[in-house]
Amino acid sequence: MSEFSYPKAEKLKQKKEIDLLFQKGKWTTCENLRIITLNFDHKPQEGFTYTTQKVGVSVSKRYFKKAVDRNRVKRLLREAYRLNKEAFVTKFGKNSISMIFWISPKKPQDFETLEANFLKLCISTK
Repeated sequence: MSEFSYPKAEKLKQKKEIDLLFQKGKWTTCENLRIITLNFDHKPQEGFTYTTQKVGVSVSKRYFKKAVDRNRVKRLLREAYRLNKEAFVTKFGKNSISMIFWISPKKPQDFETLEANFLKLCISTK
């Protein structure tokens, strides 16, 4: 399988995983992006073991009333993750779960701007 894929096994969908992420995850913000992540290598959790990174994407209905706009931003976020997966895994760990949020009421100007923000989030030290 290609290194630029985003297979079903990497998608964060289960409610119990998302609940655990919000209870014990660590928040990081960089410009218009915010991420909550939980690395199982650093904080092992009972009953949760993963061999791959799991990622979810969310966009607030408060900022984007139209589903078309929310879906566009989510598609761009997933594409940024897919193309820069190696930097993301290096920063947040291979055995972890994460959720990425767009926190600005303005739509991203273009994909390059969003990707630059994503890379800053992956490279930032904290």
